[in-house]
Amino acid sequence: MGVDEDTSSAILPDSELGTSAPSLRFSKTCLKNVFSVILLFIYLLLMAVAVFLVYQTISDFREKLKHPVMSVSYKEVSLYDAPGIAFYPGKAQLLSCKHHYYDHILPLINPGQPGEIDCTTQRINYTDPFTNQTMKYALIVQGPRDVKKKELVFLQFHLNGTDQDFNAIDYLLFSSFQEFVNSPEKAEFMKDCESSYSSWKFSGGFRTWVKMSLVKTKEEDGRETVEFKQETSVVNYIDQRTKLRNDQLFFVVFEWKDPFIQTVQDIITANPWNTIALLCGIFLALFKAADFAKLSVKWMIKIRKRHLKRKSQVMNHIS
Repeated sequence: MGVDEDTSSAILPDSELGTSAPSLRFSKTCLKNVFSVILLFIYLLLMAVAVFLVYQTISDFREKLKHPVMSVSYKEVSLYDAPGIAFYPGKAQLLSCKHHYYDHILPLINPGQPGEIDCTTQRINYTDPFTNQTMKYALIVQGPRDVKKKELVFLQFHLNGTDQDFNAIDYLLFSSFQEFVNSPEKAEFMKDCESSYSSWKFSGGFRTWVKMSLVKTKEEDGRETVEFKQETSVVNYIDQRTKLRNDQLFFVVFEWKDPFIQTVQDIITANPWNTIALLCGIFLALFKAADFAKLSVKWMIKIRKRHLKRKSQVMNHIS
């Protein structure tokens, strides 16, 4: 009896040691499998994020192509190309026209009487471009050029008695007086100008001071259009002539506002090279993640097979 008890007590530790070793190996294998599954899900999540980034990058690139950004730049000049000023005086008469500098205009001498016309002018008749029936008379005057010396053009018009309640003279500005002079078809040139440019008015009994600025716009097809912006100030004219008259005097001044030509154009901010580089990086990350996921799955299958093999060996050993 004593010998049997000693033998049983010696066998128990061996059996406990044999069963605890597979259990320990199983727990390590289980942890490795769980960790591999977590890693696989993480890389699947990263792949989903990469796919979303690809979609977002392509969408942003297409949006930027559809909606270009307006770019404004300024070019400083000392001399402008002299603009053309087309007046439509109707029954009014040009009394005087002179170039002045540094914003200094001499006092009027004999206002309402013909004075010195020291400007380059041309007169032209052409049909109205909107009706093609009415004949229009235009007086074309060469505008100021030297913006550094603050060159200005001062004109005086006179209109005899009229039955109208309000009197005004229409005018329009076009980009180059020299182009008008060199044009073989001046009537067609003026019709195109009237169709392309806006017209303004200045009233009688006032001195209207017009400060011009030039805006060039580059179109998508490469064409360049020119537009004038104006700032106008009006000062009342105090008529000091002794006799009571039924006529009307018009005074107008044209001057450049500043020496900067504004250029407006649409630019596409989407850079194809940056987009291609970003897409290449994303696709590289996708391939690396897919390769890692494939290796992880293979490793998990290998670990699973090894675990089943060991389990089978243990079961065979026990049996």
